[in-house]
Amino acid sequence: MNSRSLLACTASAALLVSLSACGETAETPATTEEATGEASPDNVIELRQANFEAMGDAFKAIRGQLEGDSPDFAVIEESAQTIGARMMANKDQFPEGTGIDSGAETEALAVIWEKPEDFAASADKLIAASEGLAAAAASQDIAAVQEAVKNLGGSCKACHDVFRLDKE
Repeated sequence: MNSRSLLACTASAALLVSLSACGETAETPATTEEATGEASPDNVIELRQANFEAMGDAFKAIRGQLEGDSPDFAVIEESAQTIGARMMANKDQFPEGTGIDSGAETEALAVIWEKPEDFAASADKLIAASEGLAAAAASQDIAAVQEAVKNLGGSCKACHDVFRLDKE
């Protein structure tokens, strides 16, 4: 790694640490090259897990808004956009050798690499569902938002049911 890459990596890490200390996440999804300058299997797994965790946090924020009497549609829209952007970034974070069979701490099942077209289609459905939720939130139509949340949740579950290890 040259000094320019090291400097960029250090700056990115400092930004992420400072944002996390404030309780915020970076607007842009984590990618291997931005955070490390290289793509080792452990780095890829950590980054995709960070993206999935941010997606989960965004979904919780959406559900939290829907539990109250007066949801903040801007929060729902932004959270839906975060989910889509994080999933888009994660589509490239599943190189061969980074599944559960590698011995790494991951829940990624081998079927991801056995049926890559199915995995990509599942990811695309989730991205489309997040875009649908963002559009529904922009319309401020609560019924449309509730339906879009069901669709997004169903997309998450469908992917988990096939491509993720169920620990329970």
